[in-house]
Amino acid sequence: MTPGGYKAAGVELKQLKSMDRPAVIKAIAEAREHGDLSENAEYHAAREQQSHIEGRIKELDAIIGLADVIDVTKLSGTIKFGATVELADEDTDEEKTYQIVGETEADMTRNMINIKSPIARALIGKEEGDSVEVRTPGGVKSYEVLSVKFI
Repeated sequence: MTPGGYKAAGVELKQLKSMDRPAVIKAIAEAREHGDLSENAEYHAAREQQSHIEGRIKELDAIIGLADVIDVTKLSGTIKFGATVELADEDTDEEKTYQIVGETEADMTRNMINIKSPIARALIGKEEGDSVEVRTPGGVKSYEVLSVKFI
């Protein structure tokens, strides 16, 4: 896990424990005051939200507890975990930049790809200037590695 992913998990865990959990407990207490729980939609919704929060807290506790944090700024060389890679599609010349991260911190909206994804697996061990073929559900794509950074 990258230091950024570790920090984000810690921030989310703190939010869940200090803000979200107390708020849902208060909502459950207020819903109980409305009487018959069997027909109380507010109570059932609050209990469902509590279940979701508690599940996420357990998940984050496990992620943080088992995390192996790697300072990617101390890495260099070929593409590996933590690398930020700039690619050019060899067919369209479209350029894309991705960072290879762990499963729990992957987020395509932020161009952070899972190390187990097809593109990351194809990139591992490559260097700047190499050509890479990636087998995707949409077919084979070819990319040129423009740059490799560890930031």
